[in-house]
Amino acid sequence: MLLIRTALTIALLGSAAAPAFADAAPSATAHPIAATDTIAAMLDAAYRTGDDTTIRSVIGVAKATFPDQAVEIDRLAAGDAAVLAATRRDAQLRQQQRIAEATFFEIWKGELELGATRATGTSNVVGIYASAKLSRDGLSWRQKLNGRIDYQRTNGVTTTERALIAYQPNYKLNDDAYAYGLAQYERDKSLGYSNRETFGGGVGLTAFKSPRGKIDIEGGPAIRETDFIDQPARTTIAGRASLAARYALSPTLNFSEDAAVFVEAGDTTATATSAIDTRLIGRLKAKLSYNIQYEQDQTQGHNSLDTVSRATLVYAF
Repeated sequence: MLLIRTALTIALLGSAAAPAFADAAPSATAHPIAATDTIAAMLDAAYRTGDDTTIRSVIGVAKATFPDQAVEIDRLAAGDAAVLAATRRDAQLRQQQRIAEATFFEIWKGELELGATRATGTSNVVGIYASAKLSRDGLSWRQKLNGRIDYQRTNGVTTTERALIAYQPNYKLNDDAYAYGLAQYERDKSLGYSNRETFGGGVGLTAFKSPRGKIDIEGGPAIRETDFIDQPARTTIAGRASLAARYALSPTLNFSEDAAVFVEAGDTTATATSAIDTRLIGRLKAKLSYNIQYEQDQTQGHNSLDTVSRATLVYAF
């Protein structure tokens, strides 16, 4: 894609010089375009895209095509870079003003995910999976709201009944660090509990960041109250660690990994979801995911480990 984009840029820019070569024998009035003019046009078009990869590529092509003009290319590029930097600063200031003036119900972004199962014959299965992920990125605060429902019946018996809703406010300490709070509710009878409330806090760090993705890690204490199906309710203090990774494999293909683990006295619970999504049309995406849920202190008759593979549709906004 980069080579195609660069070739198109050079071809479009080179069309300005085409009249000078239109005739096999140039006329007495023909004036070939100077190399400096061609270089300036190339760099101007590259910087107008605002794409750093394209800019670096075009500068490289210009220096390879006109090696004796390297100093002039650097001079022209520096001028265009200053203009681009000013344009980006202005855009950032306008964005910050828009965020500062937004109400609580504005500037939310997110995804809505939906999947369903229906089978007849030897087994009669019906199921539905739905989730929502919302985030609001303010100047000092980032807020996240997640929820999901997973329900399935097989031959008239409920085999899966899961629900989760979590709210996490983050206070930005700097560009790469933040303090967070967490309030979370879970329900998962297949893992042995009917209700679980978690309240916690801690610090988070962006361990990796690039134009294609980033990795956030978090850690801190939490208080958990669990209503078991076959055991008395229990309140414990736990340690929490989590990881959230996003990476663009291509312009239309993305990988994500979300994992969290709670360690408390006599129990460890963990969840991890790996997913790949690809754009279908507009804001609609197709998603393949694999989820693992582990409950060390499972009650009798319940599995300690559950895994689910899903194919769902996602609407991003």
